[in-house]
Amino acid sequence: MFLQVFFSSMVLVPRYIKQLIVLTLDIIFCIFSTWLAFYMRLGEFVNFSNVVLISIIVSICIAIPTFTIFGFYRAIFRYSGGQSLTAMFQAMCIYSLAYGTIFTVIGVEGVPRTLGLIQPLLLMLLVGASRRASQVWLSNKYLDIETRVSRNRVLIYGAGKTGRQLLDVLNNSFEIQVIGFLDDDNHLCGLTVNGKRVYSPGDLVNLVSKLKIAEILLAMPNISRKRHYDILNSVQFAHVVVRTVPNLMDLAQGKVGLNNLRELNADELLGREPVVANHDFLVMNVFDKVVMVTGAGGSIGSELSRQVLSIRPSKLLLIEQNEYALYIINQELEEKCSSLNIDIVPLLASVQDSGRISKILSTWKPDTIYHAAAYKHVPLVEHNLVDGIYNNVFSTLRLAQAAINYGVSNFVFISTDKAVRPTNIMGASKRLAEIVLQAIAANYLTTKFSIVRFGNVLDSSGSVVPRFRQQIRNGGPITLTHSNITRYFMTIPEAAQLVIQAGAMSESGDVFVLDMGRPVKIIDLAKRMIELSGLTVKDGQNPDGDIEIQIIGLRPGEKLYEELLISNNPRPTSHLRIMKANEEFVPWIKLEVQLSRLDEKLKMNDIRAVRLMMKELVAGYIPADQIVDWVYQEQEANL
Repeated sequence: MFLQVFFSSMVLVPRYIKQLIVLTLDIIFCIFSTWLAFYMRLGEFVNFSNVVLISIIVSICIAIPTFTIFGFYRAIFRYSGGQSLTAMFQAMCIYSLAYGTIFTVIGVEGVPRTLGLIQPLLLMLLVGASRRASQVWLSNKYLDIETRVSRNRVLIYGAGKTGRQLLDVLNNSFEIQVIGFLDDDNHLCGLTVNGKRVYSPGDLVNLVSKLKIAEILLAMPNISRKRHYDILNSVQFAHVVVRTVPNLMDLAQGKVGLNNLRELNADELLGREPVVANHDFLVMNVFDKVVMVTGAGGSIGSELSRQVLSIRPSKLLLIEQNEYALYIINQELEEKCSSLNIDIVPLLASVQDSGRISKILSTWKPDTIYHAAAYKHVPLVEHNLVDGIYNNVFSTLRLAQAAINYGVSNFVFISTDKAVRPTNIMGASKRLAEIVLQAIAANYLTTKFSIVRFGNVLDSSGSVVPRFRQQIRNGGPITLTHSNITRYFMTIPEAAQLVIQAGAMSESGDVFVLDMGRPVKIIDLAKRMIELSGLTVKDGQNPDGDIEIQIIGLRPGEKLYEELLISNNPRPTSHLRIMKANEEFVPWIKLEVQLSRLDEKLKMNDIRAVRLMMKELVAGYIPADQIVDWVYQEQEANL
C-alpha cells in the first residue's frame, strides 16, 4: 500500500524534481555497483579507501554526462519503449568501454583489472531495473486493482507492424488490456510477438469464452476492402465488439483509447471496393472553372463540393437554403483551401426562387452546375406532394432554363434509382425531372445536360446505417419495414466522383447509371451490425438475445426492390462503373403543355388530379398499395 501511494503521488511531482531524484539514484547506483564489484572480485567487503573512492568518482564522472547526452533525464518512464531501451544500451556500451579502458586496459594501482568488466555489468542491471520498475508503476499497471480487472480484454487482429504499434500504445492504456494477437499467417500462430501470443482466427469463438475477450481491434489498414469484409464475416459470430485502428497519425502520437478506436464505417460493413477515378474526366468540367453546386449542405451536395474543391476550380459557388448547413460546409471548405487560390462563395438561396437563381447566374457566370438540391425522403414527399413536385421538377426546369440563358456549359442533374418504375411521388418527381432535362437537351444545344442516376449512399442523412447504429446504442429494437427489403449502396465519395466523371462524358441529354455492385438485403445488414457490436439478435430461435429486429411495414410509397434501369439495354462507356441508359422521353412541345397543366393543378392543391397527371407523365409510375384514402383526405383538408 505504501509503494502504491508513493508511486501514485510521484505522477504529480514537478518534472525537475523527478529529474533530480533520478540523477541522485544513478549516483547511488554508481557507488553501490562499484562497492559490490569489489566484493564480488575480492570475496570480502571493503572499506571506502582512496582506491575505492577513485573508482566511484570515475564511475560517476563517466556515467552522469553519458546518461545526460543520451537523454536519460528527459525520458518519461511510463511512456518509454523501444527507443529508450536502445538509448540505454548505447549509453551503457560507451560507459563500459570508457570504464573498462581506464581500469582494465590501462589499469589503476590497487584496483583489480576485472573491476572494469564487473562494475559496468552491475550498473547496467541496476539502471535498467530501476527504469523498468518506474515504467511499470507509473503506468498504473499495479496502482488500481479494480481498474486493472475491469479493463476491456481485447485481441488485435493483425500481428504486423500496425498491430505491434497498436500494442505499444495500448500497453499504457487504463481502459484496454491486450491479451494477444489474431493472424491469418499459420507460421505465426503459437508464437509470441512483443510478449503476446498469436492465435489462429479459427479459434476465436473458443478464445472469446476462454479468455473473456470483449473486443477485436482490426490493425490491417492496407488490406483490400474485400479481404476486410471476409475478416468481418469470420469474426461476426463470435459476438464481440469489432473496432478498427484510428489514423496512423493518431497511432504514432499515442492517441488511442476506447474513444479513439472507431466503429466500422458503413462501406467496411458492406465490403465495397473503392473505384479508381479517371483523372481526365474529373478535371474536364471543373479544373480552373467556375463551378456551382446546389443543395451544397446536403449529403451528396457537400461531398460534391469537397470533390470539386480538390480538383481546384477557380470559384466554387455553394447554393443552400439551410443557413446552418451552408455555414458548416463553407467553414469546412474554407479551412481546406486556406493555402489555395480558390474563391468559395456561400449563397443562401432556394432553387425554387427563380429570380434569386437568375441573379446568381448573371453575376457569377458558372461554367458547370451540379444540381443536387432535392427533396428525397420518400414518406415526407409523399405527405407533402405539392412542395415535393415544385422543388424536384419545376425548380429543375427553371434552373435548366436559366443555365441556357446565361451560357452555362455543363449541367449535371443528380437523380435516383427510385425514378425507375416509381411507386412514390419522390421517385416519380425525379423521373419527371429527368424527362424535362432530356426534352430540353434535345431542343437546346448550347448547354450540355446530363443525368446521373444511382441508389442509396452510405451514411447519408436518413440512411439505414446511422439509424441502425443509433438504435443499437439505445438498446434496440432495430426497426425494419420489411424482411425482404433490398437496396443498392455506394459510398458518398465514390458517388460524387462518378457524378463528376459521368458529367464529363455527356453528349447532352444522356442518362447515366452508376454500377452499384450487388444489392444488399437490409435485414442481413442489421444482423451483421448487431453481431459486430458484440451483441446477439433477439428472435424466436434466441429469445434471450440483446437486440430485437421489429418489422413495422412498408412506408407510404416504399418499394421492396430498387432498380436502376427502365429499359434493359444499357450501353457501356469508357468507365467500367458508368453505363448509359436508353430512356424514352416526351418531346418538349408536348411536355411544355402538360407541365403547364400540372402547375395549375398544383396551385389548386388538387391532389387526386396531380397524382393522375403524374401517372400520365411518368411511364411506369404506380402508387404503392399502402397509399390509402386518408393520405388524400389529410392533404385536401389543408386547402
